[in-house]
Amino acid sequence: MRSPVLLPALAAAGVLALAACGTSVPVVRTAAAPAGFALPRPTGPHQAIGTTELHLVDRGRPDPWVPGRTRELMASVWYPAAAPSGRTAPYLRPGVARTLAQADALGVFKAGTVDWAGARAHAAETAPADVRRGARPVVLYSPGFGVPRALGTTVAEELVSRGYVVVTMDHTYETAPVEFPGGRVEVQRLPEQGPARLRTALDTRVRDTRFVLDRLADLRRGRNPDAGDRRLPRGLGRLLDLSRVGMVGHSAGGIQAAETMRVDRRLDAGVDMDGTLQYADGDLVQVARTGLDRPFLLMGAATGGTPQTHLTSPSWGSFWKRSTGWKRDLNAPAAGHYSYTDVQAVLPALDERLDIPERDRAALIGTVDPQRMTASTRAYVTAFFDRTLRGRHRPVLDRPSPRHPDFRFIG
Repeated sequence: MRSPVLLPALAAAGVLALAACGTSVPVVRTAAAPAGFALPRPTGPHQAIGTTELHLVDRGRPDPWVPGRTRELMASVWYPAAAPSGRTAPYLRPGVARTLAQADALGVFKAGTVDWAGARAHAAETAPADVRRGARPVVLYSPGFGVPRALGTTVAEELVSRGYVVVTMDHTYETAPVEFPGGRVEVQRLPEQGPARLRTALDTRVRDTRFVLDRLADLRRGRNPDAGDRRLPRGLGRLLDLSRVGMVGHSAGGIQAAETMRVDRRLDAGVDMDGTLQYADGDLVQVARTGLDRPFLLMGAATGGTPQTHLTSPSWGSFWKRSTGWKRDLNAPAAGHYSYTDVQAVLPALDERLDIPERDRAALIGTVDPQRMTASTRAYVTAFFDRTLRGRHRPVLDRPSPRHPDFRFIG
């Protein structure tokens, strides 16, 4: 049974450990040497991608999870770069990779079986921005509960290759783990599970999102929002068109996108990837009670055996009924909850080395064709933002496509 906001994100000693459907997923046997993996390349015309990190401190805002701390975040900006670079950024920051390597991760990888530190993104760190075509639409990305922002890299890089700037964010002390400048690593620090924790988490995520939007406005004005005043890529602020901003999120990140849109009109469009819009049965998130008047895309899977659609999920149904903006409900019934993350690409690649039991693999990413699922997710998300932020009609959003046979049009 699907948990209220997301599938369980279990943090053993603050380390990412995901299990599907509330079941216990055994770890696989240790490989002789750590198994490596590569993310799928972005497919858009702009292959030169840059990335940089921002350390953001919300002065005067107490952290909701750790008394006595000021709220601070880490975010990554992904953007079209002026020229290709030979050296790409690590997929995970060194401290995050080291922490994951020392513990069981994703519910199926025993400590030491995966070369997390060796994985690379396709973006060059701090490369000069490509300002020749002016400012670009901005898309924010937020991951699921307890999950690092890095698991949205495949979607982020695809959007950048199609002409967007993407900002991915972690949520400190909920995300497990987060690395700050100087190598400081903060692990997950949460109270016992319950409705109060979920409410605090969503409220915190919404406030984090609005704070990030404020800091992006500073960046656009030519200021450096980084708490350490670290040097930023040349031209980065000039790339931000903050009159066209969307948000996409997985699981709790999708709920966050919808709820932030309810309270902040700076967001013009949003995507919820399989995030249930309720705290518990009958206890709906406020946006599910009010709906939205701006474009929104629901993308569901069939985690636990039941496809999540506005016809099957009471929270999605309430949201759908009350939303007056353009909307679409897509469902991939053979996909799993983490099919909408990099796990869809990473897990099959590692399976070739680690021989993961079929049941455990299906619990995370279903039985959908991995490459096709990744391509379809990228296509629909890009088409949605092309339509809503650029005014470009994309027929793929009008009707089912033979190029994307895993998706059903629910509404």
